[in-house]
Amino acid sequence: MVGLFARALERRVGRLLRQHISFPLPMYFELRYIVSRNMARKTASGPATDPELLILSSLAGGPKHGYAVMQDVSTFAGVQLGPGTLYTAITRLVDENWVEPMETSGRQRPYRITSAGLGYLRVQLEKMRRLSSFGLRRIRAV
Repeated sequence: MVGLFARALERRVGRLLRQHISFPLPMYFELRYIVSRNMARKTASGPATDPELLILSSLAGGPKHGYAVMQDVSTFAGVQLGPGTLYTAITRLVDENWVEPMETSGRQRPYRITSAGLGYLRVQLEKMRRLSSFGLRRIRAV
């Protein structure tokens, strides 16, 4: 699925660039490589390590600033989120209106989960629970 999406994106970007920008052919191939090289990859550890779900789960316990979220996730999930991963995911969550920044008086900006974010988290965790239950039943049957 990711491969199909990456190829479609490469074709679209290439077509748009050819229409609007005059550039030599080798630059197109270099750009094509950069686009496909930087596409998001699935985590090897599964959906339980998805940064967005981990951050939402942390914020479900109350508002926190970035460093506190990193520490909380490390404690309850055993996953180390780097600052780049954390703040990129927080930006996506804010864009989706699942998280909102709070007023700050110092350097650290706290974030809180919105009601839409709670609903999204609930749905995703329920899907994970159903999949987990189903998979475990299948494993016990073997």
